[in-house]
Amino acid sequence: MRSTPELDARGGLEKLATYPFHVLIWVGADGYPVNVAVEATIDPAAGVASFAVPAGLDLPAGGEISLTGSHIRPQPGYGYDQRRHVTVWGAVATDRPGRLTLTAERAWGWDEAEVPFFEYSERSIGQSRKYFDALSRERGTPVRPKLSLGFLTLRTTRLPFLTATIVPVALGILIAASDGAFDLLTAVLTVVGASFVQLAINVSNDVFDASQGADDANVTPTQFSGGSRVIQYGLVSFRQMAGLTVAFFAAAAAIGLVLMVLRGSPALLAIGVIGFVVGLGYTAPPLKLVYRGLGEIAVAVGFGPLMLLGAYVVQTRGALSWEPFVASVPIALLIALVLYVNEIPDRRGDARAGKRTLPVRFSPQVVVTGYRVATLAAYAVLLVGVVAGLLPIPALLMLLTVPLALRVERGLRPNYDNPYGLMAVMGVNIRLHLYAGLLLVAAYVLVLIAQAVAPGVPLFIGR
Repeated sequence: MRSTPELDARGGLEKLATYPFHVLIWVGADGYPVNVAVEATIDPAAGVASFAVPAGLDLPAGGEISLTGSHIRPQPGYGYDQRRHVTVWGAVATDRPGRLTLTAERAWGWDEAEVPFFEYSERSIGQSRKYFDALSRERGTPVRPKLSLGFLTLRTTRLPFLTATIVPVALGILIAASDGAFDLLTAVLTVVGASFVQLAINVSNDVFDASQGADDANVTPTQFSGGSRVIQYGLVSFRQMAGLTVAFFAAAAAIGLVLMVLRGSPALLAIGVIGFVVGLGYTAPPLKLVYRGLGEIAVAVGFGPLMLLGAYVVQTRGALSWEPFVASVPIALLIALVLYVNEIPDRRGDARAGKRTLPVRFSPQVVVTGYRVATLAAYAVLLVGVVAGLLPIPALLMLLTVPLALRVERGLRPNYDNPYGLMAVMGVNIRLHLYAGLLLVAAYVLVLIAQAVAPGVPLFIGR
């Protein structure tokens, strides 16, 4: 049974027959449920189950009862596995003296071997919403799940993923500093403003994915994919998320205007406008870039050249050079691959919602090959940049992340159809981008130290 609504009465009886014992459940005359163990004889073809009359108990004549079979295996120090259960409902009638027969009318169940627990939980969200809505009506006040403010903030904004912004912005500032341009106030404003941009994008993605049905169609979200789920879980309302989107974009725009006043340039204005269009158009109509298979390009451009060059031109008052652009390309490719891999477990829900991402469009083999090509391109650009004298020799530190890239590539294919097995691979892929960026940041810190301590030491090939 792939999901509980797909289990019909006959299928439920077939499942029920695999359990050696069953629990008979009905509502007693006093309105309380009654449970008693029975050993039922199941006939799926006839659509019935028969069992002995429980001693000393009265069943409702012609009323509805249910039979349940369940299994669970404790795992010391781990929890449980092999969880499965099935319940069949129907009317009860006397078969012969001492025997009762249940005529199956509907069934419901779950088998962990067929549907993982987390997917099963996601498929139950609709029923949970109905429960909270009914409870709210009964009490006359809204009732919904709650998280502590701290955890809710982290989940709603996806704050830990700000490294995708901080790394390229810090790198842009350091490259500018190595060229002799640095201003602390505008550097801090750039980091804060860029962070607001990413927070606005994170929240707006949830808003537009929810409005277009993509997140509701996704029943296999993970720690790294499927959005924050705060709207789906009733933790934050759609209206509140829309309000946060406006607030974050407004904060980012305000800081952008301040930077324009302090360090204004046509280049900064162009980068800001393009960044706003790409960020909002990622999921928002009419562009809906990620829905058209352009999400990776949008993310690469936004969190690569735009972030890094934006930070660079703020410090240099609009001056541009090839060095920050070339340094941004490996970062851009690796952050695009974070999205690329994170889209794999979402592909079935995305396809149902018309979100035509690359993993939706292409076969697993093509997707895995694409990952390999993109990672090779990232390291190739790094090497060419160093050999051509555009990047400093310490930038080769980024090559230390090659083993991480190989781990991700090796883990993609065997876990491609297992969203929860793929979580570990996604985690390594995120660390790949983070560590590669931090190593480039460290490379430019070494450049600054060398410039201060030993200015005669060659840091670039050919210079």
